[in-house]
Amino acid sequence: MLDPRSEIYPSIEYRPIQPSDLEVLEKIHLALFPIRYEREFFLNVVNGHGIISWGAVDTSRSDEGRDELIGFVTTRMIAAKDSEIEDLFRYNNSHKDLTLLYILTLGVVDSYRNLGIASSLVREVIKHAASVSNCRGVYLHVISYNQPAINFYKKMLFKLARRLPMFYYIRGQHYDSYLFVYYVNGGRTPCSPLGFLKMLVAKFWSKEEKSIPRWSRCKESSTLLASQNNNKRIISGEDTRSHV
Repeated sequence: MLDPRSEIYPSIEYRPIQPSDLEVLEKIHLALFPIRYEREFFLNVVNGHGIISWGAVDTSRSDEGRDELIGFVTTRMIAAKDSEIEDLFRYNNSHKDLTLLYILTLGVVDSYRNLGIASSLVREVIKHAASVSNCRGVYLHVISYNQPAINFYKKMLFKLARRLPMFYYIRGQHYDSYLFVYYVNGGRTPCSPLGFLKMLVAKFWSKEEKSIPRWSRCKESSTLLASQNNNKRIISGEDTRSHV
């Protein structure tokens, strides 16, 4: 790992996460997050099964670890209609085919913090989202008390779309979530009076539709699972913060 006392600036490169990263990826998640992700999650990441990911490596290292992960971001492409911000896009006649790129986890090992790696990883995500013609944005949830993460995404020009009351349930206590969005390919919140009216009408009609699967964490394992019940996130008692 990088020696914090070193004056040599590392040479960081970014690449897709691959099967050989499995063990290191698990170790970093365990070190950074108080959440126990199941093996299936990591297998899906390294094999690209429904998850799009990027890893950061320090190619300036002279040892065998020059291709070892020192940062990562994992994402999933979902239909806009399956997100909490569906109503922001329903005024568009082609909304049925719109997608969003959702950030699942983002992290950098401690010794490589404050080098712009997390920002570069998020830029990779944004670049990929912009390359998908029907993708309209990158979005994620931040627990309300995670001020460093809130500041980070604001600095990255993400827009605060809404606050979701009691979205998280941690150690018997409810916490709100902030939902941040970075719009791409013309995706944006309707700001004209007509656009706003259409959004309200769409939101009213959406109440008549059946419930939509939301991403939530399983109470038993704290892993990301599709839930048919609600859009809350229940986190086990050992969990103290959001992954972003």
